[in-house]
Amino acid sequence: MSTAVPGRPAELPGERDTRAAVAVVEPSRPVLPRGLGRSAGRIAALTVCQAALMVGLGLLITGPARTLWPMTAEDGVNESFVRLRTGTLTTLSSVASEAGNTLTVIAVTLVSCLCLLLVPRLPRWRQAAFLALAVSLQSLVFLVITVAVDRHRPDVHRLDGSLPTSSYTSGHTGAATALYGGLAVLALSRLRGPWRAVVGCLLCAVPLLVAVARLYRGMHHPTDVVGGLLNGSLSLLIVGRALLMDGRITARPAAPAPAQAHTTDRPVPAPGHTAVIVNPTVIGRTDRDALRRVLAHHGHHAPVFIETTADDPGGGQTAGAARDGAALVVVCGGDGTVRAAADALAGSDVPLALVPCGTGNLLARNLGLPLAPADALDAALRGTARRVDLGHIEGDGLAPTHFAAMSGAGLDAAMVQRANANDRAKAVLGWPAYAIAVLQVLRTPRTALSVRLDGAPALRRTARMVLVGNIGTVQGGLTLLPSAEPDDGRLDLLILDPRGIGGWLAAVRMLLRPGTTASPARSAAGERQDDAGDEGGTPVEFFTFRRAEITFDAPQPRELDGDPVTAGRRLTAEVRPGALTMLLPTREK
Repeated sequence: MSTAVPGRPAELPGERDTRAAVAVVEPSRPVLPRGLGRSAGRIAALTVCQAALMVGLGLLITGPARTLWPMTAEDGVNESFVRLRTGTLTTLSSVASEAGNTLTVIAVTLVSCLCLLLVPRLPRWRQAAFLALAVSLQSLVFLVITVAVDRHRPDVHRLDGSLPTSSYTSGHTGAATALYGGLAVLALSRLRGPWRAVVGCLLCAVPLLVAVARLYRGMHHPTDVVGGLLNGSLSLLIVGRALLMDGRITARPAAPAPAQAHTTDRPVPAPGHTAVIVNPTVIGRTDRDALRRVLAHHGHHAPVFIETTADDPGGGQTAGAARDGAALVVVCGGDGTVRAAADALAGSDVPLALVPCGTGNLLARNLGLPLAPADALDAALRGTARRVDLGHIEGDGLAPTHFAAMSGAGLDAAMVQRANANDRAKAVLGWPAYAIAVLQVLRTPRTALSVRLDGAPALRRTARMVLVGNIGTVQGGLTLLPSAEPDDGRLDLLILDPRGIGGWLAAVRMLLRPGTTASPARSAAGERQDDAGDEGGTPVEFFTFRRAEITFDAPQPRELDGDPVTAGRRLTAEVRPGALTMLLPTREK
């Protein structure tokens, strides 16, 4: 039923739900997703470019470059695989080859898409479309290639029957890359827990096994399987860029009235209202509608949606909502948006409900929230209000602020800067883009520093990375701070200083070792449990503290909750126990 207020038109049902920083009235009739046609055009154009590139490479391999290395060495590689053949390996290669067979790929794709569309609590149509389109476009490009490039199969005994298609590229390998690589992207971005990385790695290994099997069975030259891997990967990149950018394909709003077209005023909500802080670059119309339904189910009617901006990532909007009397603030975004909102709510009693929509979502992962937006909100609203700690941090060129997850300097911050500089990789790959970025910055030089914990005498160290955390686990289920808890009234410190390959291996072993514990500041002295001495001697050190003063000998890149900040030489971090009230799933007893 519509309601009327003297002096203004009656509100349409749902009108207040949709008002944000710019007042817009939703259309009452269904509309096509905004950007769908543009995304389809982009996919088509890039697929044409992909086909042209792959055909060009094929013509180069079979033409001018056929007398150059590595093409001249390919016959020797194929003959080497023939000499390796045994009964067991032949059986295993047949199994691996079947993983990329046309019927297998079609069946697995159909089953996966049906699960994505029909099974509750899994991703929705966008992820299913991503997988189906990636496999289909790879196959389409493959057919174009085989028509344009005529390459004979290797001159060795082949274990499979002669196929009508050209040897270039390997269709089995390309299809396996698009299918299992696409499943790996979805698994790495949606699953939680330590098995996420295992599942992702296993899925990524399937196309490589298919490629080796096709070489073993004498069906392709090495450059053919490399071409298949490239073809499948390009299809994943093109489709992922278009379809996995949440918020780019959203419902098209009606054009605002001329008098409202440039207004930035939003109606003053009634006290006790629900404010939803939304990062518009990562959450779209479909997810917003789902969030409205979840809120209404839990009795939160007429929520006010407020969008963040490039100049204000959420702090100003959250502070304004609290001043307007919000009884609940729902934050939809990544760790940076959550940090800005948490900073604005620090010390207040207004509860925050976290809806993870970013790339890392570190805080949500550590708090046990589902990673699907609607599911996360439902879990929070079914839970209880809990006080969690925040870290308060400041330094040279860094204004005092709070962080909710982690703050770092050195290698960690350099990785964040590199990953954030490549928006395309983050959009397509999700958090694995950070794993690629860390490989690119591993040679970040170490620096000398001093650390003073809880007023104790300063410790001298060298380090490649210093990490201060309120939580301990990062992407891929890797625990960097094993003693960190978001509500223990302390912060944790990691000092990483591996030297050489042996040092890196030792560091990885220590970080992966079950039961690794931090070294608490004993009697406020900041002492370690190891006996390495003040000059280090171990690639990884852990400490817990309430206040830490860190001074670097040279300016270091720095980051706060996954967002780069200005480089500097000083950081002062202090825990603010119970500074933030959050709605969290009820703990299991």
